Amino acid sequence: MIHWPPLCILPLSLPPIFPLVLTKSSFPYMAMARGIAAAIPTATALLLWVVLHLRTAHAATYTVGGSSGWTFNVESWTDGKSFRAGDVLVFNYDPKDHDVVAVDQYSYDTCTVGEGAKVYESGNDSIELVKGENCFICSFLSHCDSGMKIHMIAL
Repeated sequence: MIHWPPLCILPLSLPPIFPLVLTKSSFPYMAMARGIAAAIPTATALLLWVVLHLRTAHAATYTVGGSSGWTFNVESWTDGKSFRAGDVLVFNYDPKDHDVVAVDQYSYDTCTVGEGAKVYESGNDSIELVKGENCFICSFLSHCDSGMKIHMIAL
């Protein structure tokens, strides 16, 4: 039940000489405040969506090995390049002759395929870089030892 005439409410943070007076004319403002408060989650979700998509919009795409593609002695291909998380590496190769395996640093160094390594075999693989270390090798016999491997750190 609402009492009329206006109620006098004293906020705890203000001295009693500044009372908050609720009148019939203040109720539309309260409704407007509730509407604004309801819009905040929507605005937050929209802002998050924009930020995530802007990150993707600035991602670069690199063709590993350039016009030669994913082949032997490609190890130095990363020299002088800066990579960021979200950038995409495109591996072009003949799947009868090669594959691409995402490996950890140890597997990269030893040219072995560790348990749980992701193997790509399409001949036209697009792989998004993750933040930090990214290592790729060819697992065909002696290909990795012949320089068919790349390593980069994505910022």
